[in-house]
Amino acid sequence: MAEIERLVIHSGEGGQPFNYAVGLHGSKFLTELRDNKRLMGIRCPACGKVYIPPRRVCGACFVENTEWVEVGPKGVIGTYTIVRYAFIDPETGHQKPVPYGYGFIRFDGADTYFQHFVEITDESRLKIGVRVEPVFAEERKGTIRDILYFKILD
Repeated sequence: MAEIERLVIHSGEGGQPFNYAVGLHGSKFLTELRDNKRLMGIRCPACGKVYIPPRRVCGACFVENTEWVEVGPKGVIGTYTIVRYAFIDPETGHQKPVPYGYGFIRFDGADTYFQHFVEITDESRLKIGVRVEPVFAEERKGTIRDILYFKILD
């Protein structure tokens, strides 16, 4: 029997008393991020809508999605926020450095938005419609944190 690799996230002294499975589509998405630095979406065979992150069934057509497509890696900011409130990051158990940017990104070739951190070394550059691309972690583990953040392009 194959060995199962489990992801365990700790929040400081507090534990997370549950397991979470990302399913077949989420697993393929995260494996492609880890192994190939590729962003994979999935296309609806009926309406052609491309979802990222991928989902099994089209939300508009209720048809099973089966066609995998590479999207991005570049895209545009659809909307964003700058967080200035300090809190304990449940993924790391450490205080999240503030301020930080968080955006909804529409990748080239996709029809949905993807949420992630956005650099804000110069807050005046973060605007709706600005182009961004991912910055990947050197050591990738098969989690969404394999993308460190999205950097703003000139």
